[in-house]
Amino acid sequence: MDEKTPRKEPPPPPKMSPYVFTIMLLGFGLWCFWDGWLNSDPEMAEYALFNQVLSAVLIPWAIWDFFNVKKKYKKK
Repeated sequence: MDEKTPRKEPPPPPKMSPYVFTIMLLGFGLWCFWDGWLNSDPEMAEYALFNQVLSAVLIPWAIWDFFNVKKKYKKK
């Protein structure tokens, strides 16, 4: 490029919602809850405890993260 041609700046990346991680945590936590507590498939019985524990971790984490993000963006 020569010096007379204006330089084009690349477009900024698209804005992403601050709640994407929270939604993913909640979605996976709810899926684990369904798979661990509500699913009656006998083939999945050996994974039930793992899904129960994971749902007990992910759902509260998603709720905690939601309020942290809400508080952070309320200050701005």
